[in-house]
Amino acid sequence: MKQAIRWTVLCLIGAVATAAMAQQGADQININGQLVLAARGGLVPRVKALLEQGASVNSRDRNGDTPLNMASARANAPMVAALLGAGADPNLPNIAGVTPLMGAAFAANEEIFRSLLAAGARTEPVDRVHKNAATYAAANGCTGCIRALVAAGVQVNARLENDLTLLMWAAAYGHEDTVKLLLEQGAERKARDARGKSAADMAREGKHLALASLLDS
Repeated sequence: MKQAIRWTVLCLIGAVATAAMAQQGADQININGQLVLAARGGLVPRVKALLEQGASVNSRDRNGDTPLNMASARANAPMVAALLGAGADPNLPNIAGVTPLMGAAFAANEEIFRSLLAAGARTEPVDRVHKNAATYAAANGCTGCIRALVAAGVQVNARLENDLTLLMWAAAYGHEDTVKLLLEQGAERKARDARGKSAADMAREGKHLALASLLDS
């Protein structure tokens, strides 16, 4: 009888301990979910508070976005600073392969872009549509981002998907300042993509005639 009672007590203790561990796990999942929601809403004080309570700074949502990925793409510099200060990984991509650096380039936010580079963000990764941070910077006219990439060693004449160059991307979207910077850095204006089109051709197709003239000269 005593042995049976002892076994019952041990089972009860084990059940209580298991339940406590499960609750701790649920609490952690909950706080990480709260962090993701707060980051999505741009709530910097709330994010800081949750991080102090133990939330994982690299938590992800269903798309694989971390708080840093969200903040970078939405040009929320205070949020980015808080997350990097808490040790956020600047190289974690989402499911589509988009990194925080790509998001900052797409948002054309030089301040965030440079802060990510300083935190160790890599420039070479590509997303699932084969674009990298430099591609997004050129296509969205983030001249300061391109300047930072050149300083980091990125080659302005590197061939991208379909033999496109950064100059072609900038010209196609009519970003004159970015085009001028790329030319100053040695971009080849006569280079052609897989279709045989030059940066000037793409500028003309986009009705950026003054830019096409500049590239033709």
